Amino acid sequence: MKLALTIQTAEVPVQVPIALLSGTLEEKLQKAARLGAAGVELITTEPASLNSHDLRDRLSQNGLQAAAIASGGMAFAAKLTLLNPDADKAALACRRLNELIDLAAELGAPVVTVGSFRGRAVEEKKRSLQQLAEVLRRAGDYAVQCGVLLALEPLNRFEGDLINNVAQGLAFLMEMDHPALGLLVDTFHVNIEEASWTGPFRQAMAARKLFHVHLGDNNRLPPGHGLIDFRSILGTLRETGYSGWLSAELLGIPSPDSAAEQTMSAMADLMKEPV
Repeated sequence: MKLALTIQTAEVPVQVPIALLSGTLEEKLQKAARLGAAGVELITTEPASLNSHDLRDRLSQNGLQAAAIASGGMAFAAKLTLLNPDADKAALACRRLNELIDLAAELGAPVVTVGSFRGRAVEEKKRSLQQLAEVLRRAGDYAVQCGVLLALEPLNRFEGDLINNVAQGLAFLMEMDHPALGLLVDTFHVNIEEASWTGPFRQAMAARKLFHVHLGDNNRLPPGHGLIDFRSILGTLRETGYSGWLSAELLGIPSPDSAAEQTMSAMADLMKEPV
């Protein structure tokens, strides 16, 4: 398993609350490397505007990998969702999803995340889930061509009304039966919607659909500043053979830099513990 910090790129028009580290993109990459991160998860709202060759070089120069390409800024900062009731905005969101996939392929990032970017139910939930499946199936077909995976994130009931927990996510994926589609499991959402710290991760791993993990304590602060049993979660991930990314996506409190530092310190200590 490898640790990553979630950061936003320069074109994102506002500060995304769960983006860590401050400064220019180069400064963020340097800070991530100094803190011992193996990679960064990139929040972008205009992926096609980024110079992927330059970005790949900057990552390499700092000894970092692209852990994931995040769509979290699309709904928050760009006001774009895949199920947007405005047909033009929905179409633009679908194009942006393909652009996120392109960027992931160009940077060697294994996954593109889909959380709040999916939007909320436009009609009744069953029809909205069918629409979401159609959108993700098309994007999944494109992702296969690009060698990229899509990680759908179950969101707590206060942030989303479609797919709130891992069981619902797996049921949705089973109906789709698409090799490029899996789950992103976020410890913050697990805290609200699940009955066990470890059960959802075990369940997703058993289905071979755990593609990515987000870290954040129950109060969305760095691990160790709340109630979540990260030691047990790490133990379950080791036991079940998860070898992917653990990406910090949490509130930058008291500052984006200090939250990143606290996260890396806490997780590095836990990952050093004997199995």
